[in-house]
Amino acid sequence: MKIEITNHSRWHQSITLKLALLAFLGLIFLIPLQMIKEVIMERQSNGEKVMKEISDQWAAKQCFSGPVLNIPVRTIPSEKDEKPVIRIWHILPETLDIKGEVSPEIRYRGIYQSVVYDSEMQINGQLAIPEAGTLKNHEIIWNEAYYTIGITDNRGLKGKIILKTDQTELEAEPGVRDNDIFQSGISFINPVIIPGTKINIAIKLSLAGSEGLLLTPLGKTTTAHLQSDWNSPSFKGSFLPLKRNIDDKGFTADWEVTHLNRNFPQSWVGNAFHPMESAFGVDLFQPVDHYQKSWRSSRYGLLFIALTFLVLIFLEITGKEAIHIFHYFLVSLGLVLFFSLLNSLSEQTGFNIAYLISSAATILMITIFTRTLFREKKRAFIVFGMLTILYSFIFVLLTLNDYAYLAGNIGLFLLLFLVMMLSGRIKHFRTELEDEASGGDDPATN
Repeated sequence: MKIEITNHSRWHQSITLKLALLAFLGLIFLIPLQMIKEVIMERQSNGEKVMKEISDQWAAKQCFSGPVLNIPVRTIPSEKDEKPVIRIWHILPETLDIKGEVSPEIRYRGIYQSVVYDSEMQINGQLAIPEAGTLKNHEIIWNEAYYTIGITDNRGLKGKIILKTDQTELEAEPGVRDNDIFQSGISFINPVIIPGTKINIAIKLSLAGSEGLLLTPLGKTTTAHLQSDWNSPSFKGSFLPLKRNIDDKGFTADWEVTHLNRNFPQSWVGNAFHPMESAFGVDLFQPVDHYQKSWRSSRYGLLFIALTFLVLIFLEITGKEAIHIFHYFLVSLGLVLFFSLLNSLSEQTGFNIAYLISSAATILMITIFTRTLFREKKRAFIVFGMLTILYSFIFVLLTLNDYAYLAGNIGLFLLLFLVMMLSGRIKHFRTELEDEASGGDDPATN
């Protein structure tokens, strides 16, 4: 009976059993980690809703398209019973030059923020009016022609808008007179149209929006120039700028698109083509916000717990001092609470400051706690150093973005190599295996 108790005591104190219990404990803490991730995503969703509300009250993301010359045409029946149909002939500019200056502004609602902008745009171009007999089997109604400009959200238009041509100045009217190309925008009616001539056009307008600004390449040759003091643009759409310059003072970007780069012609009848699908432009990109960084950091939660457990296990083995499983539980709880503290602080201070405060508080708390578990002070300093390196390493991964995956794998590979080398030098594992191997040959057990 005495021998059985001794064996049971040795089995209970086995490092193998403790490792199994710690692995189970680490898996259990995946549950609160997932709960924290869900809270972060919920807070981010609330922020996106507020951003949408601000955009809805200001003006939506804008896509500027135009101007387009529209001329009603009546089909000439080829058969006696066929009825004539009136359709719209859409004619695009030969040349189109767009210059825009975007002035962004951050709007706040509580702890949430959204970027909106005002823009000043100058549009110049030239239209070639077709000859009278260009469109076969159609009667062209020249006196009902009109210009249209497509605007995603008319609420962003400010002030009076005048379209200047060689012959006239036309004031904008709200809405589009047909929906073949645009669903919303402005129109200019009663222009002077002379078949077979070319018309120079010029428009200056103020347009407000949010998130970004897109332009449609309607000209046979379209050139565009945008500039802003926003220093983190994200170029979007079917065409990237030929030239761009981005620095701390903002950005400038230039595009050049020809009709050969598009999938629609210079003129057509009806709604056969949708030019806005070829739009290009820029989003006023807000760099990875604190919610995304908090969520990304929480993905490393199990790594925090596992590495901390490894250090404590090594200290426990080399120092021959036992740490109760409940103490490991408390350390894990502190590591998990770091992510919740990080997210709540980042809403108020921004991610970098929140990470510094949260990591410093967590490191100090766990270091002071481990100081009570070991008699030697230097072991607490080892924990302090390990946690400092770990939190610094994770912060570097969060800032690398494109190279985070590569750097993380290299770091883990080196860490695993270090653990292998240290564990190979610890005699405890060999002694335990030798004791287990010699247990069956021990005379006392016979």
